[in-house]
Amino acid sequence: MKNNIIPVGSVIGIIGGGQLGRMTALAAANLGYKVHIYTPEENSPASHVAYKTTVAPYEDEVAIKEFAKQVDVVSFEFENIPHDSVEVLEEIIPVRPRWQVLHIAQNRIREKNFFKEIGVPTNRFYEVNSLEDLKKGVEFLGGDKALMKTVELGYDGKGQALIKNGENLEEAWESIGKNAAILEEWIPFEKEISVVVAKSNDFDALCYPPAENVHKKGILHTSVVPANISDETRAASIDIAHEIAEKLGLRGLVAVEFFVKQDGGLLVNEIAPRPHNSGHWTMDGCVTSQFEQFVRAICGLPLGAVDILAPIKMLNLIGDDVNGWEEIVKNPNAKLHLYGKREAREGRKMGHVNYITYVSC
Repeated sequence: MKNNIIPVGSVIGIIGGGQLGRMTALAAANLGYKVHIYTPEENSPASHVAYKTTVAPYEDEVAIKEFAKQVDVVSFEFENIPHDSVEVLEEIIPVRPRWQVLHIAQNRIREKNFFKEIGVPTNRFYEVNSLEDLKKGVEFLGGDKALMKTVELGYDGKGQALIKNGENLEEAWESIGKNAAILEEWIPFEKEISVVVAKSNDFDALCYPPAENVHKKGILHTSVVPANISDETRAASIDIAHEIAEKLGLRGLVAVEFFVKQDGGLLVNEIAPRPHNSGHWTMDGCVTSQFEQFVRAICGLPLGAVDILAPIKMLNLIGDDVNGWEEIVKNPNAKLHLYGKREAREGRKMGHVNYITYVSC
């Protein structure tokens, strides 16, 4: 492995078999790499397009070690993986990003403390392990509202409870299963944005332009690029994303989600060390898609350009939204991406569509 570069023709191991693994496998194939998926799920979206798939529990150390022998580098497509399993992998094969990055990102308390330690702005929070802690946290944070989230395994609005005027504490504690949680200060933000940043070996990190995001029921609904923010806010978001990537010792991708306050100031909400839903616009609106960039980064290749080709809007297809695919493909400026999932369920991401605003030459 010359200069930490994984040569073309090698096998990339991806932990997780969802749509992010699927789109990574497609991008890897274009660069001449093969992808071996490791997932506990039979018939996963990524397995449909992968070179090989191992179906086994994430905790199966024997299967994990055998998987490691068959690949040249390993990464992951979501955070909810036992970091112990990733540590086992790292003893055998390069893992990018390193397991410590996963360890930070999969626990909201560790994540918030990391933000504090490196000096990036975030909202105030309080650790909750009991109903009594919750009462203390409400008093500590003050205000009319606060948001409680499970420390681990929550995503797309799951594992969350809104606290109003400190009046529904027992109900809220019950609703998240009395699991370890974080109580976060409620921020009356103006909008949400995200920045995807990539880092490859000793090459400079590159940030994609910020995307402006709208969520519905806790799930990303749309991402629009360019984001409608000031030049100062745009520059600050990119600077913070660079700082986070540097302090993580990143090799790969990390998406940084921000709240934009009414004065244009920024608060970091959370990070995801992998391709991100809000980066799907790059597949059709950017010189280099986030998935190609992900492959380049974990293989130690120079990074691709991140210039916007055209203004673009990404729309998630959630649940039965996917049934409108026939109308979508009638639009010549719509680029449809479906994930190969058999069953459309409420809240399930079935695909996305990028609507491109072309400018004639």
